[in-house]
Amino acid sequence: MTGWRNWAGDQACSPASLERPKDTDAVTAAVTRAAAEGRGVRVAGSGHSFTDAVLTDGTLLSLERMRRVLDADPAGGLVRVEAGITLRELNEALSELGLALENLGDIDVQSVAGAIATGTHGTGGRLRNLSAAIESVELVTADGSTVELHPAEDPDGWRAARVSVGALGVVTAVTLRAVPAFTLEGVDSSLPLEEALERLGELIDGNDHFELFTFPHSELALTRTNNRVQGPPQPRSRGREWFDDMLVRNHLFGACCRIGRARPRLIPRINRTISRAAGTSRRVDRSYEIFASPRRVRFTEMEYAIPRGRAAEAVRAVRAVSDDGGFDICFPIEVRFVAPDDALLSPAAGRDTCHIAVHSYEGMEWEPYFRAVEAVMDGYEGRPHWGKRHFQTAQTLSRRYPEWESFAAVRARLDPGGLFANQYVDRVLGSAAAAPA
Repeated sequence: MTGWRNWAGDQACSPASLERPKDTDAVTAAVTRAAAEGRGVRVAGSGHSFTDAVLTDGTLLSLERMRRVLDADPAGGLVRVEAGITLRELNEALSELGLALENLGDIDVQSVAGAIATGTHGTGGRLRNLSAAIESVELVTADGSTVELHPAEDPDGWRAARVSVGALGVVTAVTLRAVPAFTLEGVDSSLPLEEALERLGELIDGNDHFELFTFPHSELALTRTNNRVQGPPQPRSRGREWFDDMLVRNHLFGACCRIGRARPRLIPRINRTISRAAGTSRRVDRSYEIFASPRRVRFTEMEYAIPRGRAAEAVRAVRAVSDDGGFDICFPIEVRFVAPDDALLSPAAGRDTCHIAVHSYEGMEWEPYFRAVEAVMDGYEGRPHWGKRHFQTAQTLSRRYPEWESFAAVRARLDPGGLFANQYVDRVLGSAAAAPA
């Protein structure tokens, strides 16, 4: 028996069997064997989800050996990859082909399958989340068969598989659409928080990618804009890269968090100091180098998607909770924006969306704070990020997704017995037995 633990270190399980298949045939064999032995099946990516979505005492599959680029059409922009490839590896492979993903989040260590399963996104008011780039999905289903879900042949299956929480089967490969490689200019600066909130529409629509961070107890917003520019990348020297990404954003920030954990009464002063010291910086580099940065400071996270038009009032409400609720919070509130998409369970399905994320440093109490913020998000028709902590159930979530029953029907068709369920899946999607046939 071999154990599994996520990146944050706060989710762990001891499956009866932990397997690392090397190809689709090996996945099929593992699924067939698990079904015959009466074991449930879950799949682990790189462990960057904060929920118990992976946990199982049955068969756990790791796709870390399935990370090849299978086919590429640089002229058409279509690339087929195995599901275990990480976003970082995919970005580098695409760059060699003169291609890039249109939008990315700020972490690139996730597996492609894990990222799309949970609705991972970046920011950009005119841009959709990562799963919107998926043209087709190869899936090993509960009966051991392999299906290719494509919009032309199975539109509901394709729309379900693009954000599925691993509840439909094992994704073994995806075909995705890339765009020509591009250079971004990334600018970090600060504004008074109220000014940023009053100008939100202008800041979102006036930039390719806009996001803001605001620390509890600080009156500043730390803003980040990424915009396409002509000309070649201008990568930083290795020394500058280490100073910015490792020393400042990881080592020094981590030290501040440790001080705050040891002496919580200092947190407001620490947060204000960090905000004032942030300053302004500018970078010009390949898109994926601007989007993502290394994370060494451990934390747990909750994130909600709400209608974009209510973003400013929601941020003010969350700040009221973080400032006045008696919570010790070292991390900033993160605010990002994405365009609508049509995946059945995408948090951004059918509406312009604002994502608001809250975090708690490792070893600090997080649940009361997250529950208080979730109560705020409930008032804004909030949909939780599927890979981050929340306390919702199928009963509370079904009202927030117009095509909830369509997803349930696809699940009943592909996994009628609930082979790919676990406690998390049953809690947030309902039991497979209850899904419509």
